[in-house]
Amino acid sequence: MEDLLRALTQITLADRAAGDVLTEIVQVAEQGIPGADSVSTTLLRGDASYTAAYSGPLALHADELQYERGYGPCMDAGRGGVVLRIDDMSTEQRWPDYTANVLQHGVRSSLSIPLPFQGAVIGALNVYSTKPKTFASTPALDAALLVADTVAVAVGNIHAHARLSEEAKNLRLAMESRAVIEQAKGVIMAQRCVNAEQAFEILREASMRYNRKLRDIAASIVEGVQAG
Repeated sequence: MEDLLRALTQITLADRAAGDVLTEIVQVAEQGIPGADSVSTTLLRGDASYTAAYSGPLALHADELQYERGYGPCMDAGRGGVVLRIDDMSTEQRWPDYTANVLQHGVRSSLSIPLPFQGAVIGALNVYSTKPKTFASTPALDAALLVADTVAVAVGNIHAHARLSEEAKNLRLAMESRAVIEQAKGVIMAQRCVNAEQAFEILREASMRYNRKLRDIAASIVEGVQAG
């Protein structure tokens, strides 16, 4: 457990692609969770489900069998916020169609841990083994819970960064729009001998009349002056 914790804390989250971070986490998880043969992370947004990272094809195949059906332990764990363990796929009754098919890929047991956060995106950590009753021990559960916490932090950081990037983009566009509108107001004030408030009203009326954005009307005026 200490080795797993050390390996997880050494993973760099900043200034890296989301897929690279999550892939490194599941690779560390495969080595650190007792009995794990393959590990993946499922993310769910609305009705869409996808594997964000996986340590090997075994996990990817097992995940995709669930996405095809719209249900399964990894999806139900993420949606319900509950830990779901399958000790033996050959005797499991909760998802009979899924378990019958995943057995053909060599999966005998699994552990699905919900990511401990709520937001627009939810998900689960999925741990698979080719042997039955692999994850019934406390050490296996504790290790998987630790990895799920790390995945949640990584996903949270990724989405926070995306929100900040979008906000910065919107702020930049707003500043650019304001600048061109102020330039257009100056042109109108000079050409029509009106004050700033009247110039803005002229812009607003033109925007409504021609069903165009105020910024686009302003840009056309500024471009016309520059071209002339």
